[in-house]
Parts: sequence; structure tokens; C-alpha cells
Amino acid sequence: MAVARLPHWVRKPFAENQRTREVHRILDSLSLNTVCRGAACPNRWECFSAFSLTFMVLGDVCTRRCRFCGVGKGIPAPPDPGEPTRLALAATELRLKFVVITSVTRDDLPDGGAGHFAGCITELRLLRPRPVVEVLVPDFGGDMGLCSLVLDAAPDVFSHNVETVPRLYSRIRPGADYKASLRIIEKAALHETRPLAKSGLMVGLGEREEEVMDVLRDLRNAGCQSVTIGQYLRPRLESVPVVRYVSPERFRHYEEMGNELGFGALFAGPLVRSSYRAHEIWRKINGNNHPKQELPGEPGRKELRRGEAPQA
Repeated sequence: MAVARLPHWVRKPFAENQRTREVHRILDSLSLNTVCRGAACPNRWECFSAFSLTFMVLGDVCTRRCRFCGVGKGIPAPPDPGEPTRLALAATELRLKFVVITSVTRDDLPDGGAGHFAGCITELRLLRPRPVVEVLVPDFGGDMGLCSLVLDAAPDVFSHNVETVPRLYSRIRPGADYKASLRIIEKAALHETRPLAKSGLMVGLGEREEEVMDVLRDLRNAGCQSVTIGQYLRPRLESVPVVRYVSPERFRHYEEMGNELGFGALFAGPLVRSSYRAHEIWRKINGNNHPKQELPGEPGRKELRRGEAPQA
């Protein structure tokens, strides 16, 4: 049975201001999507006010029908080859020091969109000053070669969410495979470019406490360095209902467990989301060390300006 009453700790006020309007203006003028808007994230006003956002590439229509997600489902449009350049332009106009990119799942594409991710990373790596680049990728059907295509583009943070405990996959995340998701994390952790390997999950879907702990142990054994844990909130009526609202005390317990298991950072809280305050996770693990400006043989380029052609 659904939990009807929303506790005070998952309520968040929102208000537009000059900064949020500026973010909306730039996104709309460059025809760019964010998961913040697409999934109706409760933190979007706070994040937009801080010029923090998660770009959602490859359209706003997903080919999967996961029952927890608020992003639209159906038949998506073909990939837009100009999107990586416009994304880099938006990062320049918003003066972003940390850029997070995710996507809808594109099971309709031969490479699942991996090449598009790599193109976005490449465009961002060419900016000067270069932002930290985090990607939150789908499972690419469990194809490790496609994961390598993204990893070879050298994102600073490579994230893939396990979302929930394996027992609930058939109901919450049909079409996905828990063990395949762990292999993706392990692939990232062992890759020669050494990105920060990250994952996330939701609670309040009917999982048991010991199952959450087992997932955390599995992630740590796979080489995962950072985890986010947040409360599931029902985005649409057709989505699965909330089974339980997890208390703030329980989230603090998860953070304590993360420390005991040896994660570099485990952020847990009712409104924590995969990319929420992602720059803080980066700083907690890496300090103030900025990522390498370029790979061997990688050319630099000046900041893009509206109407300026990208460097070949």
C-alpha cells in the first residue's frame, strides 16, 4: 500500500530567481535537456541557483520503462550530432567548473549512445579552463565494449546507478541486470584512465535493511569509490508507490556504514540524488586537486563563444 503522508523532511520550498531564469534561458536557447527538469528533481531550484545542473543528452524520451523514473517513455528521435558542441557552449556561458552528463537509455541505437557520450566528453575536455567531467551512464545492455568507448574518452567521474536491491529489479528496473551493473562499476574502477567510480541507489521501495548493506558491500568489492543514497519519491501516478519514508537517522546510519566499508564518500539523505552536489563528492575524495588539463597529444582550445565554430 502506498504511503500517503509526505513527511516534513522530504518537503522542499522552491522559488525562481535571476539565476534560475538564466539557466532556463541558456538551456532553451541551445535546445538542451536536463534530468533536473525531465525527472522533476526536488533540488532543481537550489541547484540551478548555484549554476549546478545535470545535462541529459540523446533526447528526453527513454526506450526503457523503469517504474521509478519520471522521464518520458516511447520512441526517441535520432541523436543530434550538434549536441556535444552546444553542451560545451552552455558550460562556457554558465562558467561551469563541474559538468555532469547523463542520458536516457537508448536501446534503439547500435552503440546505446556510447559514442555520443564520448563526443560530449571530448568537447568538454577541450575547453580552457577545463571543467571536471562526470558521466552517469545507462547499462548499454551490459556491453563492456561500449562502456570502454566512454571510458576511453577519459571522464573524471564515471557513474552508473544500481538504483535498488537485486530482489526488486524485476518490478522496479525491468530490462536491467544487477550483476551487469556491478561489472560496469568494476570496469570503470580498473580502467587505465582511473576515473572516480561512482554509483547510487534509492530507498523506500520495499527493500530490507540487510539488502541495502549487501548492495553497499557489493559496490565496494567492485571498486566503487562513491555512493549516493536518497529517498524514492513517486514522480508520476503510473510509477510505483512509495513503500516507506526512510528517516534522516537511518540515512546517517548509511553514511556511517559507508565510512566503515571504506568508501571515499557516501552521501545519504532524503533528498540526495545521483548528481546532487556532485562537486562536493569530487572535492572530498580529491581535495582541491584539479584533473589533468589534457591527455597526451590532446589539443587545447580557447573558450567557446556563441556563434563561434568549434576547433576541428
